[in-house]
Amino acid sequence: MQIIRFADLKAEPWRNGGGVTREIARRGSADGGWDWRVSIADVGKAGDFSAFPGMERVLTVIEGELLLLTVDGVEQPLEKYRPFRFDGGAATGAKLPTGDIRDLNVITRSAAFKGYTSIIELSKKRAHPVFEGQLGVLLQGQAQASQGGAEPVELDRYDAVVGSDADSPEILGRGFLAVVSIDQLDPAS
Repeated sequence: MQIIRFADLKAEPWRNGGGVTREIARRGSADGGWDWRVSIADVGKAGDFSAFPGMERVLTVIEGELLLLTVDGVEQPLEKYRPFRFDGGAATGAKLPTGDIRDLNVITRSAAFKGYTSIIELSKKRAHPVFEGQLGVLLQGQAQASQGGAEPVELDRYDAVVGSDADSPEILGRGFLAVVSIDQLDPAS
């Protein structure tokens, strides 16, 4: 079972000084960039977002109350735990009417991958499996991950469990989990 500890992730400052990003996972591309990336960002001041042409973004506020996101001139109020999908190449800016926020970002190359974020409430009685192509990120509460009858491992806030179809890891606890899914698109479609 692979667990990515949030405490071990390096904070990379934004070019505009408005925040920092911690990359959880990525898939590199042939051009030296990446085909998809999952990260957590701390947004500390209003301003423009970096453009990612040819990419699609799913942004979810995971800490704080409200982010006012303007995408190509249209303002979208983003509340906590409500994923929002938009064109990564669009002119995008943010306002923070209720203070700093933290968000979960899933960015995928539009023609090759599709990213999804689902927020689920954990149960102490029924484990939630994490499959191949998924990450389970603990957003709030207390949880344990286990796999194949091995001793359960405690998760800290924002730790990620990497999914697997062979003996899928399972998460039990109380709180909220973001399940990020990255699907490879069929190039023929």
